[in-house]
Amino acid sequence: MYKVVIIDDEPIIVTGLTKLVPWEKYDCEVAGTAADGQEGLELIRQLRPDLVFSDIYMPRMDGLLMAAALKSEFEDMELTILTGYRDFELVQQALRLGVTRFILKPSNMDELEEAVEAMTGKLRKKGIYPDKSGGTAPEPPDVQSVKGAEPQEAAGSFIVNNALAFIRENYNHKITLKEVADNTYVSQWHLSKLLNRHTGKSFSELLNTIRVEAAKELLRDPALRVGDVADEVGFLDLAHFSRVFKKITGMSAHEYRNQMK
Repeated sequence: MYKVVIIDDEPIIVTGLTKLVPWEKYDCEVAGTAADGQEGLELIRQLRPDLVFSDIYMPRMDGLLMAAALKSEFEDMELTILTGYRDFELVQQALRLGVTRFILKPSNMDELEEAVEAMTGKLRKKGIYPDKSGGTAPEPPDVQSVKGAEPQEAAGSFIVNNALAFIRENYNHKITLKEVADNTYVSQWHLSKLLNRHTGKSFSELLNTIRVEAAKELLRDPALRVGDVADEVGFLDLAHFSRVFKKITGMSAHEYRNQMK
């Protein structure tokens, strides 16, 4: 059977979807439910469902960012967004990220069943069929898998932009790859892969580049010592700052300051 996960902070929605949708009609079964985005993300990584129904505004989670995280990390997972908010721009962005359906609450059974049918139909087009013994069966030899690379790339780009924004907001303290990954709802390994693919740089290279750009601005102030600048942009010691600054700019911080004069 196709595995389904339902994520919503309204218990009545979770219960309704679980009990009222005729899942067996579409070779589906509800494998798990969650009451908030973070719990839902952990459940998805554990169960690896084929279909996900999720609210977009929940405690502890930006639903759109979670959608991007899921589509970039789990390429074949089909996702339907549930929301009580009418926001055309949000709908367009969600669809660009690879969301299959965007359903407004309160939804009716026809809408929900149509979404299930569309999601399972896309899985079958990709050669993913329900396995009656549990899980999903491998692709039959006479079916060609159709991969949706464009939405996955859009989702990856969305994650990277959010990661870079988080780094720029927090570069001046001891920031780690795990911290950035946790705030973009992807694994450290997946975020590292996305950063390399979209920027050509590792996390540490990006962090150092952002710190050096900030340091260059601070060095324009003659009242600040180089050691103060290094501390201000998040380096733990002056020697490390000096090595990184020269590697990126080709000159020492003192030489850069003199050149600015």
